[in-house]
Amino acid sequence: MTTENISPDDLAAVQRCQAAYEKIRTELAEVIVGQSDVIEQVLVAIFSRGHALLEGVPGLAKTLLISSLAEATHLTFKRIQFTPDLMPSDVTGTEVIQEDLQTGERKYKFLAGPLFANMILADEINRTPPKTQAAMLEGMQERQVSAGGEVHRLPDPFFVLATQNPLEQEGTYPLPEAQLDRFLLYIKVDYPSGAEEWEIARRVTTGRQGKISPMIDAEEIVRLQQLVMRVPVSDQVLGYAWALVRSTRPGMTESPDFVNKWISWGAGPRGVLTLVTCAKARAILHGRYHATVGDVQAVVKPALRHRIAGNYAAQANDLGSDQLIDMLMQAVPPDRKYEKPAA
Repeated sequence: MTTENISPDDLAAVQRCQAAYEKIRTELAEVIVGQSDVIEQVLVAIFSRGHALLEGVPGLAKTLLISSLAEATHLTFKRIQFTPDLMPSDVTGTEVIQEDLQTGERKYKFLAGPLFANMILADEINRTPPKTQAAMLEGMQERQVSAGGEVHRLPDPFFVLATQNPLEQEGTYPLPEAQLDRFLLYIKVDYPSGAEEWEIARRVTTGRQGKISPMIDAEEIVRLQQLVMRVPVSDQVLGYAWALVRSTRPGMTESPDFVNKWISWGAGPRGVLTLVTCAKARAILHGRYHATVGDVQAVVKPALRHRIAGNYAAQANDLGSDQLIDMLMQAVPPDRKYEKPAA
């Protein structure tokens, strides 16, 4: 794809984005060893104006990664530690009665909760009851909080980076599918490699952890989010994302046999939007002003793993969402010619 119809300002913005991405990765490397894919996926979610859910066993630096990312940006940051006794007002804020000392008049005043920040770390979000989890929904989707008949807008940019522990499911409250769908990406944090774990032990036990300097501010992030929306997408890339999502749905003519056999429900239209938007965000992170099929393939697992569900037969055969997505990518060829379907 040529750059003839692209404004010089947009091309310069793409170069700034790539430079900021490299600087942020360099700064995070002072504290975080490895996890390059996780860092990329989190930044893709941020530049796509979405939220991300990070899942991994304890001790994989999920919380440290998010707090370090906050240090690498000039953003307001709040951490909410989710517990079984956390109430919705502890997250969104509450109204209190204040008395005017001069007039004696009493009136309600809204005291904003920790949700009113640019970057929210929702730590162990599956440790709190559904009522409190639902308090996050309006903020995540509508970017506002309603209290006392008034609407309070959340700051821009705003994104929630949540963590959850896949172990010790007793006493936890699994996120409902409706709330899972609010997360743009569902990111799996895996164990480090042998060399990375060696370096982690060396750094931590010798006190060699570095400090992080801010690299990007809120205004620049908003500009890059707007830039992502202007990144062009060819019919081939859009068609590939469209075909992947439609193939996840049982009973559709496009569905492979294994989908009808092992998937109980597939991704909705939000799946296509996520794949395309995240592919565009990944493109500008790598200094390109157009998305490719490779960008779609790079984000397909975090974009779809929480939007499809295997049935009992899949569980009996030890087939999780990631294995089903691998089979899906083999069944949907990227080099097929995709065109807009007839009405």
